[in-house]
Amino acid sequence: MITYKEAGVNIEEGYEAVKKIKSHAKKTMSSLVLNSIGSFASMVEIPKGYKNPVIVSGTDGVGTKLEIAFAMNKYDTFGIDCVAMCVNDILCHGAKPLLFLDYIACGKLNANVASDIVKGVSDGCLISGCSLVGGETAEMPGFYKDGEYDIAGFSVGVVEKDKIINGKDIKEGDALIGISSSGPHSNGYSLIRKIVDNLEVELEGEKLGDILLTPTKIYVKPVLKILEKFEIKGMAHITGGGFVENIPRMIPKGYSAKINKNSYEIPAIFKYLMEKGVDEEHAYNTFNMGIGFILCVEDNLKEKVVKELSLMGEKAYVIGSIISGGDGICLE
Repeated sequence: MITYKEAGVNIEEGYEAVKKIKSHAKKTMSSLVLNSIGSFASMVEIPKGYKNPVIVSGTDGVGTKLEIAFAMNKYDTFGIDCVAMCVNDILCHGAKPLLFLDYIACGKLNANVASDIVKGVSDGCLISGCSLVGGETAEMPGFYKDGEYDIAGFSVGVVEKDKIINGKDIKEGDALIGISSSGPHSNGYSLIRKIVDNLEVELEGEKLGDILLTPTKIYVKPVLKILEKFEIKGMAHITGGGFVENIPRMIPKGYSAKINKNSYEIPAIFKYLMEKGVDEEHAYNTFNMGIGFILCVEDNLKEKVVKELSLMGEKAYVIGSIISGGDGICLE
């Protein structure tokens, strides 16, 4: 007789992981959650006050940034990245995140590592104001190498139907406001890993490995506050594809974004990557270049919105405007 453990799956370690994970998930639970971790599915009420609520969902992973975490033996931050990549996306349509689920896969499960990973997920949920209501941990020996983990997530949010932001009212002359990123976030790491060969190198007094592991910034709370005070016409989360692919996603056909590259100081990490061989055009098509989230507003609101974001501790800049015609984006 052969057992599941002899095949490489340790059920007892899985039980221990679930036990440790539950304490992290419990911190995120809101009064809208109707059941606890352990059920076959999770149930969350839509908050009261919505007349015509629309469910908005998004899913994403962390990508090869995980390789940096493995090299640094640090597992408790990339869960934040996983949450951020999902909630920032649904935020682009004005949705408030309600719940999050994660999927963690590995070759050999270590309950302490799994707990560290979910701690990061829990931290991300607390930052974004949503509940970690469930997930799945899959141990697949022979499929993943021992010591390696993968993670993906899924978020659900809600927005009033007549408050959905989809860029349809964007017009020529509208202003573009960029909110600073915390670093490369979770994009471009396949390229970064090709050109960075020493994570111990110091950049402005900090190890490169630590800079590259800085979690993706979560924009939910400050942007939701902005939405309460100002009319926002469009929003873009600057993820894979950088400025070039993501900014045009919020703009109607017939218009383009004209971006002033000198409107803010490009962070040192991106200058370093360009010094290592990434040309500027490719950089703007791969990285966020220091701007992680963009708002489109009427020109007469731009200074007010920037000031409001600054009062919330966010670094924000007027980085460009909407023009007629073009190919979606113009970098100057």
